[in-house]
Amino acid sequence: MQEYGTERTLFTRDAIAQRVEIVAREIAARSVSPEVAVPVLAGAFVFAADLLRALARQGLELETEFIWLRSYGPLLKPGELQILHAPGESVRGRAVLLIDGVLDRGATLAAAKKLLDAAGAATIISAVAVVKAAPAPLFKADHALFHAGPEFLYGYGMDWSGRGRGLPDIRVRT
Repeated sequence: MQEYGTERTLFTRDAIAQRVEIVAREIAARSVSPEVAVPVLAGAFVFAADLLRALARQGLELETEFIWLRSYGPLLKPGELQILHAPGESVRGRAVLLIDGVLDRGATLAAAKKLLDAAGAATIISAVAVVKAAPAPLFKADHALFHAGPEFLYGYGMDWSGRGRGLPDIRVRT
């Protein structure tokens, strides 16, 4: 296992698996069930795969359409968001499950919600792997596996300078 400097595991593979099942039950029990899942690439792909399989075990099989937003990178200014792939027609008039890996301040999810609203989504339900502590968040998730402090997180689909997405747990740099 490659380490990325000083790190510690914040949420283990087993804890993640347990929470995914609980959140899937919560989503399946909602009065309005989602019809289409919209994971935000790239950070949500691992969580989305686990959540979609858990929802299927609850009898809720969802169509999936990805959106791809980038909120950081060498060509982006702080606070800038790049839309690489917006939602398509499959969300029009439907209940959408918006999925992301981490909710920091919420700028990416707020932008994703705005895109989904513009594409005609009837209802938007959100689920994230981790909500980080941030002052004055711009978005509030409906469902979250975990809450964490402001530390930088990686693993379980989230990266640190392009590395660590495939790790089975969620780690923090210390």
